[in-house]
Amino acid sequence: MTTETNRSASAPSPPMPTGGSPAAPHRLILPTVLAGVFITTLDFFIVNVAIPSLQTDLNASASAIEWVVAGFGLAYGVGLITGGRLGDLYGRRKMFLLGLGLFTIASLLCGVAQSGGFLVSSRVLQGLAAAMLAPQVLALLGTIFTGAARLKVFAGYGLAMGLAAVFGQLIGGLLIEADIAGWGWRSCFLVNLPICLLIMGVTLKVVPESRAEGRPKLDFLGVVMITLALVALVLPLIEGREDGWPLWTWLSFGAFVVLMAAFVAVEQSIAAKDGSPLVNIAMFRDRAFVVGLACQLVFWMGQASFFLVLALYMQAGRGLSALEAGLLFAAIGAGYMYTSMNATKFATKLGRQVLAVGALLMVVGLVVLGVTAAQLGSDGHTAWLIPGLVIDGAGMGLAVAPLASTVLARVNPQYAGSASGVLTTGLQIGNSIGVAVIGVIFYNALGEQPDSSAFAHAFDMGIVFLVAVAAALALLVQALPRTNAGK
Repeated sequence: MTTETNRSASAPSPPMPTGGSPAAPHRLILPTVLAGVFITTLDFFIVNVAIPSLQTDLNASASAIEWVVAGFGLAYGVGLITGGRLGDLYGRRKMFLLGLGLFTIASLLCGVAQSGGFLVSSRVLQGLAAAMLAPQVLALLGTIFTGAARLKVFAGYGLAMGLAAVFGQLIGGLLIEADIAGWGWRSCFLVNLPICLLIMGVTLKVVPESRAEGRPKLDFLGVVMITLALVALVLPLIEGREDGWPLWTWLSFGAFVVLMAAFVAVEQSIAAKDGSPLVNIAMFRDRAFVVGLACQLVFWMGQASFFLVLALYMQAGRGLSALEAGLLFAAIGAGYMYTSMNATKFATKLGRQVLAVGALLMVVGLVVLGVTAAQLGSDGHTAWLIPGLVIDGAGMGLAVAPLASTVLARVNPQYAGSASGVLTTGLQIGNSIGVAVIGVIFYNALGEQPDSSAFAHAFDMGIVFLVAVAAALALLVQALPRTNAGK
């Protein structure tokens, strides 16, 4: 998303009928556009329950498995701001359809992959396609819907993302258990094909086109530099442990610092010439934005990483099938559904502290989960994990729904559009960094010849990291500036 995609003043007006009042948006627009963001978010999380079987089937290494998750998130995060700018330039519906088309092709390639490397490459392509598609969703909804209806559709956007995240594992488990046409884990990717084609067909019929006024230019140099910088950060985190942290990993971390400094200089130079920088660096002088971005990164560092190690623990460590693991993941969804559907009410009463309460609930749930896992032994029933999962899910729901809106409410309005784009990018980068860090912790604790007790130990070490992440979020929230209401 770019600044232009969020400026309602520059948005095209809905079509006017002969009577002179705006025509009501077609009733299929909202479910069609939200289906696009649902399917791309789902694909980030659905893969978790498929990991044990695809790792065996493809004889993939531990680092390749981490890249199956982190590669998608990295490509998604790196491409989001660029995807939003392309929609401004060439049309949001056009880029939405192009992203869906590429996502369909990438899903097919994932479904027919015969090696870990080919699957990772296909997942990166999926992430790039999702980055092309996702920014158009809020931009389209923001130009088509107005007033109170706009608030409702944005709430629906958050709910669609949350449902895809917490129920992705259950859907994946059902697909693997059904073993449609003998596809096994491949069905988690191939199921996207008919769904995406249906979304594309309906989009062509009911979704209107829109572009930003002023036709901002694409900052190619900024795109290249931020892409290289983020790859330089995440690549050594994922590959370093397995390679024994050779010299190149430390050089890569150093390159990240240099590239980010150069990126800032380039963006400042473009802004000084009244150009169109990829990121408005001036907003980093706004404390609300800087703290908010840190909150976004920290929160999402604990999401994909948690789902990854939980899936590995339950399937490889406890011997559960993909469906059994998916059903346990549904316990997270139960807690999530209750709090997320009431999050607006809680946020009205608690203000920024709703995020801290959510974070502390996650701490409690994770501690309960870690203690329970340590006490289960080899014969304990995994149903004992449910209370901790429900509490953790409740904390997620209380935090994820109000996170962006709570932060953006405190950001200088002149930076609102650019800030929302960077915050969305922070979501995906946080996921990728979290997966990379927890992979180092989990696999180091697991050892070379793991048994069920080794998986339990590795899972507990991962829980320690996740508790620290949730506690850090609760502390960071206190640095957010208060609103006029004092919350």
